[in-house]
Amino acid sequence: MTRMRVEGLMAAFPKLVGHSKQHTFVETDTVRYVYQIMENQLFLLLITTKASNIVKDLGTLRLVAKVIPDVAGSVSENAIHEIAFELIFAFDEVLTAGGYKEDDTLTSILSDLLMDRHKEKMALMIEDDKKREAKKMMN
Repeated sequence: MTRMRVEGLMAAFPKLVGHSKQHTFVETDTVRYVYQIMENQLFLLLITTKASNIVKDLGTLRLVAKVIPDVAGSVSENAIHEIAFELIFAFDEVLTAGGYKEDDTLTSILSDLLMDRHKEKMALMIEDDKKREAKKMMN
């Protein structure tokens, strides 16, 4: 899906929802918007095809909604902005490249994120060691 298409779908969402708070999804001719209103009037939005299983979509949305406060610390807009990349990594643990939900629990997702952070720190330490050794060799 192109960026323009995603931006167009995102721009259309507020008009489709309006002021209705009774449902957790809205459908158009081509897509289904599955959403959850979070704290501070922030929306968590999942855009799927109409052929997708809405029950699985709602499960995915619930899992992502649990991941956000655990990774960001809160559901405030500022907290989400500050840790946006960590959230993207967490969403990557929830969904596969094709957009399908992984069969993971919140605890396994959080432990995977911790392992990734540990691997990153180890790689940075190795890189720093190599730089120090190279500087010693140069002097």
